[in-house]
Amino acid sequence: MSLFDKKLSELHSLLHKKEISVSDLVDTSYKRINEVDDKVQAFLTLDEENARKYAKVLDQALGLEKEHGLLFGLPIGVKDNIVTKGIRTTAASKILGDFNPIYNATVVEKLNQAETVTIGKINMDEFAMGSSNENSAFAATKNPWDLERVPGGSSGGSAAAVAAGEVFFSLGSDTGGSIRQPAAFCGVVGLKPTYGRVSRYGLIAFASSLDQIGPITRTVEDNAYLLQAISGLDPMDSTSANADVPDFLSSLTGDIKGLKIGVPKEYLAEGVSEKVSQSVKDALKVLEGLGATWEEVSLPHSQYALATYYLLSSSEASANLARFDGVRYGYRTDNAKNLIDMYKQTRSEGFGPEVKRRIMLGTYALSAGHYDAYYVKAQKVRTLIKQDFEDVFEKYDVIIGPTTPTPAFKVGENTKDPLTMYANDILTIPVNLAGVPGISVPAGFVDGLPVGLQIIGNHFDESTIYRVAHAFEQATDHHKKKPQL
Repeated sequence: MSLFDKKLSELHSLLHKKEISVSDLVDTSYKRINEVDDKVQAFLTLDEENARKYAKVLDQALGLEKEHGLLFGLPIGVKDNIVTKGIRTTAASKILGDFNPIYNATVVEKLNQAETVTIGKINMDEFAMGSSNENSAFAATKNPWDLERVPGGSSGGSAAAVAAGEVFFSLGSDTGGSIRQPAAFCGVVGLKPTYGRVSRYGLIAFASSLDQIGPITRTVEDNAYLLQAISGLDPMDSTSANADVPDFLSSLTGDIKGLKIGVPKEYLAEGVSEKVSQSVKDALKVLEGLGATWEEVSLPHSQYALATYYLLSSSEASANLARFDGVRYGYRTDNAKNLIDMYKQTRSEGFGPEVKRRIMLGTYALSAGHYDAYYVKAQKVRTLIKQDFEDVFEKYDVIIGPTTPTPAFKVGENTKDPLTMYANDILTIPVNLAGVPGISVPAGFVDGLPVGLQIIGNHFDESTIYRVAHAFEQATDHHKKKPQL
């Protein structure tokens, strides 16, 4: 049995009894990476020398009479769009291929305070644009359950690394489902917090009004520990919310008697696989058995979410990615004849096709003749989508549906059809547009592949999401199954 099969609280106890050391945990992580990462390709950069040095420092600290937090000494992987001082951070793009940050993201600082050990930086879709991890400039991560299938995206590497047992947990980012969709495809737990719950300072921006950093773990309890550590107001991020951070662990009671669940009819409609729908219905039976009640509800404007999201996110991306011009940092072409040519060549050589596609779409939507027709209208529809959620949350505690319409698809299956690829996020995107929190937990298997149950809560009510997710997890054993690599 691997050390990584144990719960976080069990590892904490073993460390304090000195039955294992932090060096043992770090060894376990790198040994596993050496065994399987040539197949999975979850990591872009490893920081082995520094991680092992830091593990020895923490082992010495274990001998001192001081209280250590529950994350102490645990190996973590960090998505490669979250900047790490002294560790290469590329956002999986050629244009940042040799970027070495001189500061840490706030979440990384918080992890340092919690004394976790950063094992390395994890692969992703370039600039977080994608649903399959096939848009990385460096490698296509594979799904540990079936190496011929995608792990999801854009945090596909973060989910695959946890599912494959390479790290205990990881950080991802979620702009339109990029934590929850890969968590569902890889059979792990992934949470997108409320917008503003976690600081975005040091996250390389894709769409600033949608991006949110969140935890990917094997269990709901571990997820709550990690969110606890990275949440809170940050003066370095103007969109960080001044909201109290509750004790998320205290909500893991297993008691959901009297809880009211809304199930949107749109989330079980055409396009969602019959077997995935059945897994949600089976999950609702489990929750009913635990004392919850559910009713069908409607989120009528969710049918417009996909178009709204791609207009808004691409518009914000076209503005955010203007800074990558070859002048201050990152890749610069060798073939430029003059300044304008240098901009053009640098960006055409440095960005991949999906990033270029979204920059073009966003620039078009923001242009003088189309701004009102596209961008402004999309913002109005976003407000309607947000109001749909508010209406449902007046009567119900949580909203439940599938995380994805189907299980993981095959590598290369959707690469030539961007619209089909975009539709993979159809059930997760409305959550980002509304700014509310959502979690994906393992809900069974379809044809041997994991599927996820999505539980959505009201603003800053991650506690209720965790309560429901934990109760469901304790009543099932889906999360105990592991891929055989």
